[in-house]
Amino acid sequence: METIRVEHDPTLPGLMTVTLNRPDKLNAISFAMHREILGLCRELQDDGDTRVVIFTGEGRAFSAGADLGRRQAEDGAAPARPPLPTSRSPLKERSIATIGNRSSAAIESVPQVTIGAVNGLAVGGAVVWLSCMDIRLAAASAWFSIPEVALDIPLTWNALPRLVRELGPARTKELVMACDRFSAEDALRWGFVNHVVPDADLMTRARALAKSLLDKDPISIAATKSTVNALANLMVPAEGAHADPDYLMLARLVRRERE
Repeated sequence: METIRVEHDPTLPGLMTVTLNRPDKLNAISFAMHREILGLCRELQDDGDTRVVIFTGEGRAFSAGADLGRRQAEDGAAPARPPLPTSRSPLKERSIATIGNRSSAAIESVPQVTIGAVNGLAVGGAVVWLSCMDIRLAAASAWFSIPEVALDIPLTWNALPRLVRELGPARTKELVMACDRFSAEDALRWGFVNHVVPDADLMTRARALAKSLLDKDPISIAATKSTVNALANLMVPAEGAHADPDYLMLARLVRRERE
């Protein structure tokens, strides 16, 4: 694979580590990365040996979010607005606009327990992917941002139902509309991450948590995950964001008219 690295742990059978691997782009989520994540998640659906999957990022970032051909921000400043699509086919544009919805749903639906180990920054689509994971750990220096509204595009990828479940309506509205950067300690206080750990200990703590899960009865773990996910969807159904691609298409149309 070109954009992700997949490793099976030789000392912890049942553990897989998936590393987003575009460090020169701060692991920005390209179309190729979406497709590789989709392919991996399809394989995990039929994988009866892997029980826990850790997601992390190579280098200085978990991920700078969707790679839209724009400058990636390292200091928290808003990146430049993404270029408008050049396709003349609205259905093709709509299909492309759904790939984040599909990759996010794929991560959320794998039967294995997923652990997000957040190093460096996590921006936009990276926060969405993290919201699809079961348990999240953050390095003490990690920070988060959801800048889409500041870029004149709505937050899509079916993110809003997930963020409302994790953070509540008021906090979700503030973070998505104000686009303010927030720290690992903020994320812990608001319940978005389970633990904040020293930077050097991030993967050690993630692997220790994985080992604790691997030591448990696999059917009990699997049943707990599927039941909690079903209950969360009853609380805030994901189907409420069914028009995400159309909101994005509308935002692009309005921007075309303005420019």
